[in-house]
Amino acid sequence: MGLSVINPPSTPSPIKPSRPELEDEIRNKPVNRGNEREKERFPQKLNSSLSNLPSYDSPAINLPIQKTGSLDALIQNLDLKTESEKDGNSTMGSVKDMEAEMKRLKMELMQTKRMFDTACKEAISEKRKADELNTWKKEEAPRIEKALLSEVSALASVEVEKAKAKTAIEAAEKAQKLAKLEKQKRLVAEMQAKQELEKRRATVSSNKSITCRNYTLEEIEIATDCFAESLKIGEGGYGPVFKGKLENTAVAIKVLRPDAKQGKKQFQREVEILSCIRHPNMVLLLGACPEYGSLVYEFMDYGSLEDRLYRRSKTPPIPWRIRFKIATDIATGLLFLHQTKPEPLVHRDLKPANILLNKNFVCKIGDVGLAHLVPASVANEVTQYHMTSAAGTLCYIDPEYQQTGSLGTKSDIYSLGIVLLQIITGRPPSGITRYVEDALEKGTLESLLDRSVSDWPIEETINFAKLALKCVELRKRDRPDLDNVVLPELRRISNMF
Repeated sequence: MGLSVINPPSTPSPIKPSRPELEDEIRNKPVNRGNEREKERFPQKLNSSLSNLPSYDSPAINLPIQKTGSLDALIQNLDLKTESEKDGNSTMGSVKDMEAEMKRLKMELMQTKRMFDTACKEAISEKRKADELNTWKKEEAPRIEKALLSEVSALASVEVEKAKAKTAIEAAEKAQKLAKLEKQKRLVAEMQAKQELEKRRATVSSNKSITCRNYTLEEIEIATDCFAESLKIGEGGYGPVFKGKLENTAVAIKVLRPDAKQGKKQFQREVEILSCIRHPNMVLLLGACPEYGSLVYEFMDYGSLEDRLYRRSKTPPIPWRIRFKIATDIATGLLFLHQTKPEPLVHRDLKPANILLNKNFVCKIGDVGLAHLVPASVANEVTQYHMTSAAGTLCYIDPEYQQTGSLGTKSDIYSLGIVLLQIITGRPPSGITRYVEDALEKGTLESLLDRSVSDWPIEETINFAKLALKCVELRKRDRPDLDNVVLPELRRISNMF
């Protein structure tokens, strides 16, 4: 970009600037200040325009200005030209106007330069930003792609979990509905069982053919010599037991104690049950005296199993063969109660004190005053008949029955297990289960057996003890079946000798 300068003629002549033409050329020359596309080509266009300016002669001006490629050179040439014109003391009246015009042009050129520089800087900055953005895109593209894939995978997992949750909720709702239905069925079954039981009781009470013989108070007093203390042979929760004689037959008379809790109810219950059933291993009820609350049984010469195990009245010890036979008799009588028709009977108070022996060591179960009729539909170990309160003797009561009130035939199996452990050890029921378990683990069961018997068959006695421990499992469902497991095993052991 530069100015075209024409050397002055050899002879001095006044400067004849063509002012109008110069002004028109400068004014009419367009300067594109805002279009960024023309910024780079602007200096060339400006040089081309200035080269077309008309020359003028002046003796005082001789500016050997050469072409330059920058706006700074153009501005410097204009300054030099202005200074030369000032030093020439031109007499031409238009020099001042030309100076003003040159100043204006200089200002425009300087402003154009600044705009050009700013545009260049902005272009460089934008290019740098574009380069940085492209670099960032290249670096972040894999991460973005990986993040997108992770997001897609996460969304898929969420959908799977939602489906699983929906399935689980539907299954839970279905299970809840089934549980509710089962509960309703159980309640209906219990109500029907209670109604059947009440109906059965009403039938038993109203049926005159099953009532036992009634004795008068006078007959009871004569038989017991007015309840002489010398004839007293036992004492229970129901009341004292006296030995007597009725119609030349030895009998045991159990008398209701006035302060006995629910004594009248137990009296009526025992009359209802024993007057309806007959079995060799169940004590025989001969009659009753409702006026005095007395029950008349057949007399058992050897008394209760508890007295014989503890050798009260200095009776001889029971041999182990007879003990195994007694265990079999107890299980047989208990099975008879459980198979009673139309409803099974649960004894609820099976213990050595309620097991009687005759002179031939024939075992009979007595004291069924707490026995309870259980509907056959709820007599197994799966569904239990619910009682409002547990009855029986501590240490012999089924723990599950005691805690929940759920009564079943396997409630008697627990009591039977405790009795079996007492038969071989001769010990009280408290803690006997733990003692036998420890002895079996250590292999020292022989030291725990009843020492009044010296010739225990160890192998079969160990099998006997293991069977008894199965009977005393805490949960009913873990206890063996009386008919299919317990009684066959006891018979096997008893028949071996």
